[in-house]
Amino acid sequence: MALANVHLRHMETALRLGRYALDHGETPVACIFVHIPTDQIVAFGMNDTNRSLTGVAHAEFMGIEQIREFVSPDELVPFFGDIALYVTVEPCIMCASALKQLGIGKVIFGAGNDRFGGNGTVLSINQDSCTLGGKHESIPGVLRREAIMLLRYFYVRSNEKAPKPRTKGERLLDKENFPPMQWQDYIDRDSFAQEFGDDKIACYDEKTDWTKDVKWALIEQRQDGILEELKQHHYQFGLWLKHKKVRR
Repeated sequence: MALANVHLRHMETALRLGRYALDHGETPVACIFVHIPTDQIVAFGMNDTNRSLTGVAHAEFMGIEQIREFVSPDELVPFFGDIALYVTVEPCIMCASALKQLGIGKVIFGAGNDRFGGNGTVLSINQDSCTLGGKHESIPGVLRREAIMLLRYFYVRSNEKAPKPRTKGERLLDKENFPPMQWQDYIDRDSFAQEFGDDKIACYDEKTDWTKDVKWALIEQRQDGILEELKQHHYQFGLWLKHKKVRR
């Protein structure tokens, strides 16, 4: 369960940022970039499409820009090979392609992206041979229900930036029902056991979530301090990387 616990810890952080995005009028999709060798948070991102009125202002691109602050262009691909992305919702095809071209080491996500998913739901960009970059592992379903609920919270609210806002009567919050988890679309049975443990293999076969209960406190409470917390992580990693380069 050691690897599963790492996934849970980092996805909880991404979900906290997603909750922050929700409370600030954005689609609650958020991510963190983790340096695998040191388990340090390198960068973070959340959707900024409503504020910026820019359709490409996705969480992953915000994090990539932060990494570019302290990694030179010729070092980006080697650097990204040691990076795991934890994102609340499966990267869209655009983001999945960018991550693959950058050589991302691993992608772990919560909910699938039924319309635009690029890591197995619609297309499997991470495993194709058509786009630039090497193939990488993609792990789905980490705190999936929590990620789904953040999206549901958003879509039952009024969104003034939406092209066709719905009336309140059309927006009902469902906290009980979740679609089956189609593990086989993203990961094989052996890989599932390696990531989450042999004791969870029944979840793969039964298409259920491998965590028992929804972490309601994580997604229902405001997370006003998360932004400063992540900025500090980003700053500290930058210092560590600078010190490492000086010592070479």
